[in-house]
Amino acid sequence: MNQKNLPLVGKNSKLAVQNAYGLHLTLDGYGCDKAKLGNMNLVFRVLDKLPEIIGMHKITTPYVMPYDGDKKPEDWGISGFVMIAESHISVHTYPEKGYVTADVYSCNHFESDKAIDFLAKAFGIKEIERNEVIRGLKFPKSG
Repeated sequence: MNQKNLPLVGKNSKLAVQNAYGLHLTLDGYGCDKAKLGNMNLVFRVLDKLPEIIGMHKITTPYVMPYDGDKKPEDWGISGFVMIAESHISVHTYPEKGYVTADVYSCNHFESDKAIDFLAKAFGIKEIERNEVIRGLKFPKSG
């Protein structure tokens, strides 16, 4: 298997994304509001609203469920997912740790700053770690 380091992209990624399959934003949020992270209705609303904010189109209702942490009760939280016509968005929360992780993957360009701002406000994120990866650099455009 031939593996390459995938390039990270910044705010001006539109051209790069147009020449590849899509953009994958990953966000790790630290120091979040623990009550918000444990609120299943809030996670649902975030997944329900975010596609519209970034110009995407939901093709399913968000699916959200609690996780009890199993053998690590401190790892309990809420996980959710929504399918969009352009790919998917997922969120996983860890209330006891004040931590949230989210993925926004789309075959269309989107303004990642809009997604990050929305998620930061929704969960009260104090510190953000973000990564943006261009996916499918050799994706066949016709065929």
